[in-house]
Amino acid sequence: MISISLPDGSKKSFDHPVSAAEVAASIGTGLAKAALAAKVEGKLVDLSHVIDRDGSLSIVTDKDKEGLEILRHSTAHLLAYAVKELFPDAQVTIGPVIDNGFYYDFSYKRPFTPEDLATIEKKMAELAAKNEPVVREVWKRDDAVKFFESIGEKYKAEIISAIPAGEDISLYREGRFIDLCRGPHVPSTGKLKVFKLMKVAGAYWRGDSRNEMLQRIYGTAWAKKEEQDAYLKMLEEAEKRDHRRLGRELDLFHFQDEAPGLIFWHPRGWAIWQVVEQYMRQVYRDNGYQEVRAPQILDRSLWERSGHWEKYRENMFTTESENRHYALKPMNCPGHIQIYNANLHSYRELPLRYGEFGACHRNEASGALHGLMRVRGFTQDDGHIFCTEEQILDECVAYTSLLQKVYKDFGFEHILYKVSTRPEKRIGSDESWDKAEQALMESLHRSGVAFTISPGEGAFYGPKIEYTLKDAIGREWQCGTMQVDFSMPGRLGAEYVAEDNTRKVPVMLHRAIVGSLERFIGVLIENHAGALPPWLAPVQAAVANISEHQSSYASVVAQTLKKQGFRVEADLRNEKITYKIRALALQKIPYILVVGDKEMQAGQVAVRARGGVDLGVVSREAFAARLADDVAQRRNVGSTA
Repeated sequence: MISISLPDGSKKSFDHPVSAAEVAASIGTGLAKAALAAKVEGKLVDLSHVIDRDGSLSIVTDKDKEGLEILRHSTAHLLAYAVKELFPDAQVTIGPVIDNGFYYDFSYKRPFTPEDLATIEKKMAELAAKNEPVVREVWKRDDAVKFFESIGEKYKAEIISAIPAGEDISLYREGRFIDLCRGPHVPSTGKLKVFKLMKVAGAYWRGDSRNEMLQRIYGTAWAKKEEQDAYLKMLEEAEKRDHRRLGRELDLFHFQDEAPGLIFWHPRGWAIWQVVEQYMRQVYRDNGYQEVRAPQILDRSLWERSGHWEKYRENMFTTESENRHYALKPMNCPGHIQIYNANLHSYRELPLRYGEFGACHRNEASGALHGLMRVRGFTQDDGHIFCTEEQILDECVAYTSLLQKVYKDFGFEHILYKVSTRPEKRIGSDESWDKAEQALMESLHRSGVAFTISPGEGAFYGPKIEYTLKDAIGREWQCGTMQVDFSMPGRLGAEYVAEDNTRKVPVMLHRAIVGSLERFIGVLIENHAGALPPWLAPVQAAVANISEHQSSYASVVAQTLKKQGFRVEADLRNEKITYKIRALALQKIPYILVVGDKEMQAGQVAVRARGGVDLGVVSREAFAARLADDVAQRRNVGSTA
């Protein structure tokens, strides 16, 4: 007898080997119909997988994360199937699952057009409707190579040739299409009901610019149509909020080819930057940080001692002068240790907190650059805390509380927490990594927040907490970090005099709240759709005169508010007031102050809040008080659409 343990603790017994699909059917027809794959002893398998010994089993449906990934991976194969049916000369390469969907790369003699995508998607629906079985086959490696070479699929043959000789490989067949894949897959194409092809982009074979440029077709797939509709609506909303478009429309910044991955900040964009930086500078002051400044360029020898040269060299910009090799700093930590080392410190001084708005440069691939979100030059609200082992927990707990307050001030209430543990390429002993990982997890327990663990995703010098915020349309942005580092201080000679008068190496906590200021400003712009709250808005109010007769008064109103510290502009153009109001509204300015003869004679302003809300006529003093309260309370005004 074969005994199979189910997730609810019950067991099923069979007197012969049985497939996962048969087990599902024995539990109930509803489950059998919903089943996409199974887990046997924790390992994902096809429903056709035969169980011939005692063990645990759970059925995977589209309600499971793994189920959704299987749907998407199977849809990628369906895409390749459809392309081969329509364009037999196209060669298939790879087609993995990505966030919210999948892609497949093809080699073809001409570019695919939008019309081609519509045709391919229609063919995919036809093939899915056939409900053809998706069958796993095990082949000898060399036989598979010969097969794919014989049908002209050179890329697939190259992939299989890289598998060690003598190994068996798995192929999946559906209809006339067969593809290399480790699986698992849905049992039949009829399970694939909700999908959409999104776009075509270029992609080099194996990601190497020396190789052929392939065509990458992106798609999305979901378990239910309403989920896909919600996702597509979110994408539509995200397009409206794209910070690159809003940067142009609101005259905040621009990019150009002469400085790839670097930003040209315009006056209004730089005004936002200054508000964010000055706010964070106050956070430093209020929480015991001493602001410092380290050099932009440091000698290669320091980067070798820190471990960056070995572990991070490919991401660093280098230069040389007078036969010495230097690197632009990709991060601030080695410089902060040099500042720490300039004096001998006592245990009584710890924790010692340094903060810097440190300008860093990283040699990101050109294809990875994305507006403010992924750049080559950026500034971090970077901080490093030198402390004893016993102080780690208190510092991490206090930091999490501080980060929560900062995010709330910027309008973000929902934070996700993740602990990233030791990567394969790392420095330091396993013992130190054990201590560091345990300290981070315990700190989050003490903070009373739930968190997930991401194995192998830590920095090369230490594990980290990643703090991810959710924006107004539900997207997630990882911004803040807290990293425990037992290694780098010792590598760079940092010490303190302990209570017993011995020299000890401090623990170094790397932390950033908003992270890259550039990226965080991009997130803010998209979160608010460009309609930033008054405390962040580059222009908090604009004064518009109805006729030339009130131009002097409009200027006085603007200048008076400026002297009170507000960011105000006067629109004195010789245009109709309706035109000016419309133009100023498109700039998403929180308040428009209209002045005509009545307002001028009474020393007042007619106030329109963002979104066309008429707040009536008030005194200049009353409006200044209202704006000051908005800023103090960090309150938003009007529509963000």
